[in-house]
Amino acid sequence: MRLRRVFKLFGVVNVLMLLTLATALFASAEKAVEQTAPAPLTMDDVTNIDTYTHYLEIAKEWAMANGPSVFIALAIFVCGRWVAMWLTRMTRKALTKAGVDQTLRRFLSKLIYYVLLVGVIIAAAGQLGIQTTSFIAIVGAAGLAIGLALKDSLSNFASGVMLILFRPFQVGDTVNIDGVTGKVQQIDIFSTVVLTSDNQRVIIPNSGITAGVITNINAEGTRRVDLVIGIGYDDDIRQAKETLLEIVSADAGVLSDPAPTIAVSELADSSVNFIVRPWVKTADYWDVRLRLTENIKLTFDERGISFPYPQQDVHMYQQSVG
Repeated sequence: MRLRRVFKLFGVVNVLMLLTLATALFASAEKAVEQTAPAPLTMDDVTNIDTYTHYLEIAKEWAMANGPSVFIALAIFVCGRWVAMWLTRMTRKALTKAGVDQTLRRFLSKLIYYVLLVGVIIAAAGQLGIQTTSFIAIVGAAGLAIGLALKDSLSNFASGVMLILFRPFQVGDTVNIDGVTGKVQQIDIFSTVVLTSDNQRVIIPNSGITAGVITNINAEGTRRVDLVIGIGYDDDIRQAKETLLEIVSADAGVLSDPAPTIAVSELADSSVNFIVRPWVKTADYWDVRLRLTENIKLTFDERGISFPYPQQDVHMYQQSVG
């Protein structure tokens, strides 16, 4: 919706530019009439044919003096507008060949067209003898005011351009951005839509994305599953290691290359901890992780390997009062 409003604003700007050129043309003619016009007309002047002849002569003199400038100004506007449209089409084709996103391609094409059209209007107005310095200053001041008013939106727009050009993630990727984890559903100029695993639709401003850390979870074809399994100090660590290797090797989702890592990582306060790190395809990550966790628990229970858990011993002493 914001992008549509911007395009509508560009349409209004186009109309205003045309009105500005027409107003400048009429102002130039009116100035010439004021310089050569006699005193204010009376009723006798209105009914006198010589009055109209006089004004026809003024118009003729003005047309002879300013006709070439008006013709050149109109030629500059018509030709310049055609050139702006042609350059815009060429730019759109180049962006299409470069694989630029359609939304960004359409916006940049419109932006280039209206920037070129502003230059054409200024050149045509200058040909009519209008001082364009003040006009340029007004346009610059207006642009500054609009930029300050829309600084947050412009920041989101610039970030959206960066995301589309450099593509740290694409639609369909699972990412963690701005503290939100989910699948990218849509990338717009001002915001990005992420669908979380519990089917929540989260809209994130693009400036917040580029300002933080972007984690593209499924950018690579493989991932490593990191599990920490603790056993009791009274259990046989050789048996536990062989059991873990057997469970991991038997899982169809675990890749043989790179080989899984199974080793004692820590002698903790109440457990001996193993790291279990098999490699899997990214698409199989959660299935394999959940399946391994369940199989390890079931197999350890069958073979009598214990899982230590926090416990507290309470000792009670009975003391007789003599």
